[in-house]
Amino acid sequence: MKWVLHVDLDQFIAAVEIARHPELRGKPVVVGGNGDPTERAVVATASYEAREFGVQSGMPLRIAAKRCPDAVFLPSDPDAYLEVSARVMAAVRELPVVVEVLGWDEAFVGAETAEPEALAAAIKEAVARETGLSCAVGIGDNKLRAKLATGFGKPGGIYRLTQENWWEVMAARPTDALWGIGGKTAKKLAELGITTVLDLAGADPAELAARFGPKTGPWLRLLGGGISDAEVSATPWVARSRSRETTFQRDLTDPAEMAAEVTALAERVAQDVLDEGRPAARVAVKVRFVPFLTHTHSITLPEPTSDAGELDRAAQEVLGMFELTRAVRLLGVRAEFAREDQDASG
Repeated sequence: MKWVLHVDLDQFIAAVEIARHPELRGKPVVVGGNGDPTERAVVATASYEAREFGVQSGMPLRIAAKRCPDAVFLPSDPDAYLEVSARVMAAVRELPVVVEVLGWDEAFVGAETAEPEALAAAIKEAVARETGLSCAVGIGDNKLRAKLATGFGKPGGIYRLTQENWWEVMAARPTDALWGIGGKTAKKLAELGITTVLDLAGADPAELAARFGPKTGPWLRLLGGGISDAEVSATPWVARSRSRETTFQRDLTDPAEMAAEVTALAERVAQDVLDEGRPAARVAVKVRFVPFLTHTHSITLPEPTSDAGELDRAAQEVLGMFELTRAVRLLGVRAEFAREDQDASG
């Protein structure tokens, strides 16, 4: 029988750092920014020991330090995480499977086997042998169920979620327990009286289409029934965009200074785009105002380009869409690659 497995590395970034610093094992570890909790930066990841204190990804480091004063703070090192991730994926590919990489720390695995739990155990063993890292493996009859199964298996376990036990496990759970439904969508569903997975599976398709659109509405109903794609592709994962951002230690109030910072970010993004070898089709700018209000605007370029000057010009145009009357604590520039290139790549 064909199976879809989802492999998710446990506390990946923290685990890589702990492997590099074994003396930190068992201690609360927080990774983010330059590793200085007095600076403005956010948590990239936290070890399970730190999470017990309420430390979460995306949280400002200073709040993480208040919640867990004894935590060890480390700077983020993306190159190290990329290298370990590549070793993990290479180890999994040694098995008779198809691997579809989703990011640094997770992948779908397609396989034909009579014993999916045995295969999951072999994947865990291969990852541990190559990197010393732990992972959870979800087993499903499609991608949605495999992805959700991993959550039940974490940390370090194996869990099977299929049509056979879907309703038993998922029926009473809130709609945002489904992969693909966030808090905003769950709130809109609740306004329609749809609060559980079972509610969603039995919802009126016409009502969903009227509220969420002719494509998204029916898709949400399919999610409620646990229905999704089961095809695992070995096509290499391709980034949809490249972005750079800076959190300022001192709030910016001068629009000219903001424009200069956007130029610097656009130049870095342009280099990333050149390195990627694909032109950008859209440019977005993110502004985080004091105290913590974040807004993003974007434009489509006249034609895809990798030219630094054109990307900066576009970024400045987008910056002009903001009312820069409040102090700014973060600026970001993102270049999104041409859709045709994404389609051609997978």
